[in-house]
Amino acid sequence: MDISVVIPLYNEEESLSELFQWIARVMKENHFSYEVIFVNDGSTDKSWKVIESLKAQAPDAVHGIKFRRNYGKSPALYSGFELAQGDVVITMDADLQDSPDEIPELYRMIKEEGYDLVSGWKQKRYDPLSKTIPTKLFNATARKVSGIHNLHDFNCGLKAYRNEVIKSIEVYGEMHRYIPYLAKNAGFKKIGEKVVHHQARKYGKTKFGLDRFVNGYLDLISLWFTSTFGIQPMHFFGLLGSLMFIFGLIAVMIVGFGKLIAMHSGVPYRLVTDSPYFYLSLTSMIIGTQLFVAGFLGELITRNAPERNKYLIEKTI
Repeated sequence: MDISVVIPLYNEEESLSELFQWIARVMKENHFSYEVIFVNDGSTDKSWKVIESLKAQAPDAVHGIKFRRNYGKSPALYSGFELAQGDVVITMDADLQDSPDEIPELYRMIKEEGYDLVSGWKQKRYDPLSKTIPTKLFNATARKVSGIHNLHDFNCGLKAYRNEVIKSIEVYGEMHRYIPYLAKNAGFKKIGEKVVHHQARKYGKTKFGLDRFVNGYLDLISLWFTSTFGIQPMHFFGLLGSLMFIFGLIAVMIVGFGKLIAMHSGVPYRLVTDSPYFYLSLTSMIIGTQLFVAGFLGELITRNAPERNKYLIEKTI
């Protein structure tokens, strides 16, 4: 099969039929064999009935997954990826803001130019400033942290992947924003970008609020930390804990020696416990010890994890 199209959706009953007909037309014009996988993320409208109707019309081309409740976009993509069989996997949103006319070029970039992943870039957006400005700041931060400097829009729903890529990564929580970063960490480094057309929303309203930017930054920090120190947590906690303990130890010694020198010189002095620096030093030593123990416990957990020796082997002969 040439292409699998994975479409996560939540309350998009108005657009599904139009979207599928558009996809089917593009596939027929380009002689692609294809499947469309709709992942109904706990919709409360008639989205699932529309999917069942489409399945009846095109039983070989349409597949549906229905969640009992709303889990989020990442679980929806993960479930769709598990089912996808196409050589190239395309993801797009169900709100008609992503154009299926982009599919042939995305497919060509994967198959002919050898990209592992191609991400869309909605260079001209039909969104309010309250969305576009935070998006620019978010993408700038993501480029800096991930090291993928050629992507302008990490969170664009329109992406294309080699099948091997989506079978090698785990999209969880709200990590759909960072699929290019996940792919890079999995060893897929040929990541490209294509300027795509962004259409104004035709039906309904957006399902995402401003809280996604806060969650996005937290997820980025989490992903950076786990990819950098996930296998060897002692390298982070142990080093930071040791530095804090040594700093606190030196500080408390300075406070103690200061009192001894004052006593030896016969000048007035105050008790060590009267100095705020003594308590700051003790606090630093205690926190340093806790961080070191956290790193040690992390190492024990990692050593017993079943994935501790799971490496990315591309080929054996």
